[in-house]
Amino acid sequence: MPSGSSGTPRAGVPLPRPRQAPGSEGLRQDYVNAFDEDVDVFAPRTTESAHASDPYASVADRYTRTGTDVDDDAPPTGVPVPAQGGKGRAFTGIAAAAVVTVLAVVVAGQVVKGRDDGDTQSQSATDQARDARDPASRGDGRPTPSDAPGAAPLTYAQKMAVTYPLGATLKGSGKFDAVKGVDKAPGKGQKFTYRVDVEQGLGLDGELFAAAVQKTLNDDRSWAHNGARTFERIYTGKPDFVITLASPGTTADWCAKSGLDTAEDNVSCDSAATERVMINAYRWAQGSETYGDRIYEYRQMLINHEVGHRLGFGHVTCDKDGELAPVMQQQTKFLDHDGIHCRANAWAYPGS
Repeated sequence: MPSGSSGTPRAGVPLPRPRQAPGSEGLRQDYVNAFDEDVDVFAPRTTESAHASDPYASVADRYTRTGTDVDDDAPPTGVPVPAQGGKGRAFTGIAAAAVVTVLAVVVAGQVVKGRDDGDTQSQSATDQARDARDPASRGDGRPTPSDAPGAAPLTYAQKMAVTYPLGATLKGSGKFDAVKGVDKAPGKGQKFTYRVDVEQGLGLDGELFAAAVQKTLNDDRSWAHNGARTFERIYTGKPDFVITLASPGTTADWCAKSGLDTAEDNVSCDSAATERVMINAYRWAQGSETYGDRIYEYRQMLINHEVGHRLGFGHVTCDKDGELAPVMQQQTKFLDHDGIHCRANAWAYPGS
């Protein structure tokens, strides 16, 4: 190299070609050409040569070839490549490709995540919609519309209009429970006090029975007619009488104490020798053939008839065909007698 050059070439003076080791001319030239040429790493590749088709091959080869392919101890030769030359662009292309690759991975991950999130949200929305449509799909621990309050309880009139199961030959324990509470006498006439007892184990509604006694006796069609009498239910103290709801067997025992046989027709009685007016629980629960399905009226008749005996009234019958049977007629046993047809009637004063 001429004096004064000191490694900086003069314009227009050709640079000397680098000295190459024997057998490496082609390799070195390809290596230099790979960086000297303007290579667009994103341009379509050609098939002219392996290096031309892969601009990164010579760089990759430096980390894969061994032996005499590359002289690592040889001093650097040739002219430094400008920063923006082919070599810089190649490395820039490599970096750009790496960035693109990373971005592609990130974007792909976000897309997959977005799909997963979308699927989860969609599934959640679907589940919620299904729950709204189909309560059966909910877990056992969650409230459902099937947990809503049940039907309204039956009214007094409705309870009085249905029959209840009880055997015609049942004989209970003979032990009684008084129905708690007091029902004051509503009228100003002669006052009678009474207690309501229910035999244990009947499975019947004692409070309904007590309510029926109070309502029936103080009805103006009953013995309270025109204010002549009034009836009050008590729980403690000495009553005038005890209205007792008992099994057929227990009813028969108490009626027998007053010389009455109720077993044959399974009826009720006023056991006048005792404090008890006995209401046969089988009749109270099931009614009679004479009243058919008119169980509400039959129960009213049953109370009025037996208390009527306690008040001193005896048995009578209707006198003309088609008349209402008097409440003191034995209507559980019959409505017709001596060719006369009597109509069922629950009241002492039915025209009131």
